[in-house]
Amino acid sequence: MRLSLHARLTLTYGLLFLVAGVLLLGVTYVLFEQQLSRGNTKFLATHTGPGPAAQAPRDSARIADETRRLFEKERGELHDAAISSLLTQGSIALLAVGAAAVGFGWLIAGRILAPLHRVTDTARRIAGSPAADRGLHERIALTGPRDEVKELADTFDTMLERLDRSFDGQRRFVANASHELRTPLTLGRAMVEMAMHRESASPDVRRLGETLLQINARHERLITGLLLLARSEHEITARAPVDLADIVDHVTSQTAPEAKDAGITIETETAEAVTTGDALLLERVVQNLLENGLRHNTEDGWVKISCRARNDDVVLHVANSGPVVPPYEIPALFEPFRRLDADRVVTAKGVGLGLSIVQSIVQAHDGTITAVPRPAGGLAVTIALPRSPAPVRDAVSAR
Repeated sequence: MRLSLHARLTLTYGLLFLVAGVLLLGVTYVLFEQQLSRGNTKFLATHTGPGPAAQAPRDSARIADETRRLFEKERGELHDAAISSLLTQGSIALLAVGAAAVGFGWLIAGRILAPLHRVTDTARRIAGSPAADRGLHERIALTGPRDEVKELADTFDTMLERLDRSFDGQRRFVANASHELRTPLTLGRAMVEMAMHRESASPDVRRLGETLLQINARHERLITGLLLLARSEHEITARAPVDLADIVDHVTSQTAPEAKDAGITIETETAEAVTTGDALLLERVVQNLLENGLRHNTEDGWVKISCRARNDDVVLHVANSGPVVPPYEIPALFEPFRRLDADRVVTAKGVGLGLSIVQSIVQAHDGTITAVPRPAGGLAVTIALPRSPAPVRDAVSAR
């Protein structure tokens, strides 16, 4: 068991006090012993010297021996009693004061470490934020004397401020660039369609127009994905009860024609799974997972999607057949513009933002996402979102 820094500081303070107390008790014992021996010598010299001149030498010697013997006996008893009292009472006092010192040491260590706990709590809240930038607006703002802990807190605040500016600048750039690119793409698509539908348009012009429209559509999907990715990285402020079963039924009905053309079977298994969040973003999660399962599949393949409530969570599970996915490639699938085949040509099936958008939306809804490769090929994705405390029908009737 590893002791905390608070406990280690208290233990160190208590041990140092105990060692100092034992040394002080030892020095007191030595000085007391020396003083007692010096007093005994003076007493013997004073009371066992030559007696009066009228006293016989033999009687004087006998009286001196008797006095010395009685004194040695009394001295021994007094010495033992004094040493016993010194050690016993000194040890008791040392233990009592040591316990008090440990208590005061615990309080002092707590006051010293309180700013560090504040730094740790702030860092833990930021690290545990589901949205990428939710906690970067927080600051420690530690007050007090300009010591090492204050410098650490100020440095941490400076780092958070720079990271916050960096994330804000990145999101603004993506959003502004995406909006600016939408206008010329819309104009380009309109001009190509006008040229294709003219009566004088040749077959070559029509084929070229179809190719340009495919390129334009892919770029529009890319820009829409970038906008959605930038939006989903923000904290979801407007939350409402949403039933994933309704979303799954709606998305699968819209995706059925594409699945039929591709020869892929979609199997659904839904039960009431109510969570809270943005319905449009959660719909995009289901749509992206279904599209990913359809586009990265094999002929006569299948996609299975299910949702259900589990304890305090609602679980969305999407599995599909398809090519074998190496386990080490799984983390890269959730990065923007990453695919297994590294295909970036016009005929690519997607723009490489589907799973990264899904992950960003799930994290913004305080959820978790895991993906594992199937041994027979394909991918299985599981999403867990917090369960809503109130059913959808109750929330609707309350409005």
